[in-house]
Formats: sequence, structure tokens, C-alpha cells
Amino acid sequence: MVVMAIDHVRVYSGQPAGGPTPGIFFTRWVTNYSAPIFVFLAGTGAYLYGTKMLGSNGRPALARWLLTRGAWLILLELTVLRFAWTFNFDYAHFTMAGVLWTIGWGMIALAGLIYLPLPVILGFGLVIVAGHNLIDPHVHDILGALEGNPWAWLPQILYFGGPIDLHWTTFFVLYSIIPWVGVMAAGYGFGLVMRSSAEQRARMCYALGAGAIALFLILRGFDLYGDPRPWHTVPGAAAGHVVAPAALRFLNTTKYPASLLFLLMTLGPALVAIPLLEHARGPVARVLTVFGRVPFFFYILHIPLIHLVALGVSVIRLGQVSPWLFADHPVMVPPAPDGYRWSLPLLYLVWVLVTVALYFPCRWYADLKARSNNPWLRYV
Repeated sequence: MVVMAIDHVRVYSGQPAGGPTPGIFFTRWVTNYSAPIFVFLAGTGAYLYGTKMLGSNGRPALARWLLTRGAWLILLELTVLRFAWTFNFDYAHFTMAGVLWTIGWGMIALAGLIYLPLPVILGFGLVIVAGHNLIDPHVHDILGALEGNPWAWLPQILYFGGPIDLHWTTFFVLYSIIPWVGVMAAGYGFGLVMRSSAEQRARMCYALGAGAIALFLILRGFDLYGDPRPWHTVPGAAAGHVVAPAALRFLNTTKYPASLLFLLMTLGPALVAIPLLEHARGPVARVLTVFGRVPFFFYILHIPLIHLVALGVSVIRLGQVSPWLFADHPVMVPPAPDGYRWSLPLLYLVWVLVTVALYFPCRWYADLKARSNNPWLRYV
């Protein structure tokens, strides 16, 4: 979550999402780990919650919890988070389906999947994650066939993403549903690994993580399968356009919708990190644990706080609040006005200040949740 906040500060800094310099590229790239880990571990958390908290006969109760939790996340995405991103109420012009949207729908789908045997749920997730890029060669034909179809919005929500003209608003699907439902289902199956002994869990995490990394290197290295953007091919090179270095092209996998290579690149190292982080100690680990105890609370607070700080930075640097900060962030926004863009040191300074500021309310709320039995606290 702390790493994720870097990219959300970047949104209001005016820096582009990747490139042209390595510094800007990796400022965005390192945050790519956040969404896959969120979604994967949301599935794992659902499994652990169902087995430890609800018992062996608790599937109906778990399904109800997943349904209500998923609907709650979707509602907050379309209302509170939409305002936090934009600080405007122009819903007739823009509404967005972000990461909470896809986690919410993933939970709703999982509410039905949990009635299936665990190997079936895991297989379902892996088939979606590994197989959805089979559609890549046919994307243009499919989109062409859908043009003008009154039901074209449905495949966009499920898979293709992008802006949808709903007449009453432009609904921008940043996180489509299908790839991420597969990630959550795979995470649910991974819950069985997390219930094993520490030694066995470490072996399996290392094996799975190393296998995912090796598969990524092979598939990406030879451009065999798993991403619609091959890194060997350089669009625009013949026309004399600036070409990114080979190492950056290699790592620049497709996030929207999340390709197999994007997920291998991010979840592979994450799986390796799980047993390593179990032994993390010291002040940094204690601070990060506070955020980890209340992840949703952190998420709800960090976007409006970053946005407010950006207003203050604008006043200090420009002598006024730039109207650009009230545009339709983070996706349907014009380039930052001349003289607005922050330097990378300023971007990272704001990130540190926001993180420090959020530690105190997160610690308070984590302590409150630990003391209280109020069931509503589980929803934030």
C-alpha cells in the first residue's frame, strides 16, 4: 500500500505514467506490484476467513460476507473514491471503475465459486490467468464487430476496458473484471498453502514464485505468449521516434487488462517475498504492519489526502490552485499545464510526508478494531 501511494502522488505531479527516462519509468513500474498482490491476497484472505472464522460449515455465511463486502467496495468506488480523485461532482462527464471496483466484483464472483471444490476454484483461476491472452490476435476483429452494438459495453466491462459512453456519463473501465477474477480465485486456492506449516509454506512459496519468474523470463524473453505488446518490436523506430531502452521495453508489460506476463512478473516475486517477510522485524516492519492491519482504511484516506497536498503544493509553487487539479483524474485528464509538473524529488518528498501523516490515524484505527467487536468495523 505504501508503494502504491507513489503512483497516486505521481498522478497529481503531472509526470507521465512510465518513461521517457528510467527514473520516471520505475516510479510507475514499481507500483505495478500493488494491484496484483491486493487482488491475489484478497482471495487468500477470503479462504482463511472462511476456514478459521466461520468453520467448516460456514460457506453460506462466507458467501454473504463476500457479497456485501463486494457491493460495498463497488459503491465506494463509484462515489467516495470518484470524488476523492477529482474533487468535482461532474458525474455527467466522468465515472471510473478502479481497483476497488474489480476487487468488489471479484468477491461477488467468489461468493458463488466457494461452493465448488477447492481444486476447481484454483483451476478456474489459473485457466483465466493463463488463457485469456489467447484473445490477443483477435482483439481488433472483436472490437470492430462490436462497434455500434448496443451491448458493446458488456465486453468492455468484462475484459477490454476503456471509456464507455452511457449517454448520461462516460464510464471509464480501468480495471476490467475477467483477468482479476482469475487472480482472486487463484489467491483463494493459495490459501491452502498459507495454512501449511512454516517450513512447508516457505518451500512452496519459493517454488511457486521461482517458477513464475522463470516462466516470465522464458515467455517474455522469446516473445512466445502472454502479452499483446512484444518487446522486440519497436513501433515508431522507423519513423525516427524516441525508442525506450530494451530493458524498459522488456519490463513494460500490459496491465489493462492484466496480461499473463504482467501477473507472472509481479506475483512471482511476491510469492518469494512471503516467507522472507514473515521474519521481518524492527521499526520499519512495525510501521508497515500498522498499515497492513487496516489496508482499506489506508486506501480510503490516502487518495483525498494526496489530492489535498497537491492543492497546497500548487499554491506554494504557482501562487494559486491549478484548475488542472479538478480534472477527471486519474485517466481522463489532459496533460499538465506548462510549468506545473513536479520534479521526482518533490514527488517522493510528498509521498514520504503523506505516508508519515497516515501512520497516526491508521494506528488509532488498528487499535480501535483490536478493542472492539463491532461487526461494522470489518467493512473499513
